[in-house]
Amino acid sequence: MQLKIYNSLSGEKEIFRPILEGNVGMYVCGPTVYSNVHLGNVRTFLSFDFIYRSLTFLGYKVRYVRNITDAGHLTDDGNVENDRFVKQSRLEKLEPMEIVQKYTVDFHEVLKKFNLLPPTIEPTATGHIIEQIELTRKLIDKGFAYESNGSVYFDVLEYNKRGLNYGELSRRNIEELFANTRDLDGQDEKKNPQDFALWKKATPQHIMRWPSPWGDGFPGWHLECTAMSTKYLGDQFDIHGGGLDLKFPHHECEIAQGKACNEQSPVNYWMHANMLTMNGQRMSKSTGNYILPMQLITGKNDFFEKAFHPSVLRFCFLQAHYRSVLDISNEAMLASEKGFTRLMESVKLLDNISVSNTSSIDIKGWYDKVIAALTDDFNSPILIAHLFEAVKWIFLLNENKETITSDDLNFLKEKLNALVFDVLGLQNIEESNHEKLDEAIQLLIELRNQARKSKNWELSDQIRDRLLEKGIELKDGREGTTYSIS
Repeated sequence: MQLKIYNSLSGEKEIFRPILEGNVGMYVCGPTVYSNVHLGNVRTFLSFDFIYRSLTFLGYKVRYVRNITDAGHLTDDGNVENDRFVKQSRLEKLEPMEIVQKYTVDFHEVLKKFNLLPPTIEPTATGHIIEQIELTRKLIDKGFAYESNGSVYFDVLEYNKRGLNYGELSRRNIEELFANTRDLDGQDEKKNPQDFALWKKATPQHIMRWPSPWGDGFPGWHLECTAMSTKYLGDQFDIHGGGLDLKFPHHECEIAQGKACNEQSPVNYWMHANMLTMNGQRMSKSTGNYILPMQLITGKNDFFEKAFHPSVLRFCFLQAHYRSVLDISNEAMLASEKGFTRLMESVKLLDNISVSNTSSIDIKGWYDKVIAALTDDFNSPILIAHLFEAVKWIFLLNENKETITSDDLNFLKEKLNALVFDVLGLQNIEESNHEKLDEAIQLLIELRNQARKSKNWELSDQIRDRLLEKGIELKDGREGTTYSIS
């Protein structure tokens, strides 16, 4: 079946035709690491993790690039004091790169909890300053950018004068954009209000700064993604993804930069994940309708009656299509937990099913419907609905109310396991609990090794003996310390 993808640029589902047959280049805008990753971010990254897994399952070789924005994130092109890293470093009394490290670690730890696969390449903005300077220089040379007081701006009017269309992705016309421009600091440096920064001059107190032909400064937010995506995927690639909130101005600016630099559209398929709401309202710190991922996982919050396993939340997210608004609530999470538990129970039951000479169920027809859902713009809710058709059969087979041949049973086992664990990325809760136990024991082994190194034999023996009381025996050998559980 042909894969169809909804292209935000055309506003239609289109047959997916990769630039290089059998291969996919996909870039997804990563986090700006100045604060804890929030639940809405998780939904976006989880959506593209599902798309990445689905493409791989469908037989494509995927190069998946997801960046880390760790420099120069202005909320506008005006006052550099609005740089989010500068503001957060002052708030927490830490150096900007300490902020970057702290929240990059948080980002990775949270995504690991939700079983997201790492991207093929994860470049950082600070690691690609040279590429961004070269892109800026190229845009100046082509007449699409100009220097003003140590900063460099992209000339939006010049871009449109040359028959190009700034606003094509978000379907905005240039007159509306100019009419709705706010009065910001630094606007007097620009030729036009909608011109955006490629390189911004750093004030003396701005710590994150790099030398450039235009003086010390830092890159514009939009330029970072153009530099990193084109470096690893080429001047034109297959898929660019991100949250719906990035469509304008971020992705609009990326298109303009790409076309101006390389005289071709940089991306063939633009994909956008929709927003997440909670209890029917937009999540916002200012209103208090807000929760962090770990607060939901641990149960330490005022919105949900209990803690929920990350796989339950993942299952909940995937029950909505990535382009749909998803609302989470206590009731929705409880229902998802119930559905998740039943799905996992059915997977276990497959090992106990008796085979027959005939099949009363159409496994191949069912699988065709599964693939149809997957290739219809990665329709996860329809895919899950078809999985529950199989769940119903499995419970009937377990009660000997349906029959299945050995070949059909093996086919069902193979496909259901692949879809549940490889495509949806769900985890068996029991298995993940074993992983947590292993991590805890390894931590105790490390503490015991430190105690032995400092000749604290009393603490070393206490750790060993207390673990033994719980049925966990430590064994010291040439390769280190191992353990067994009785």
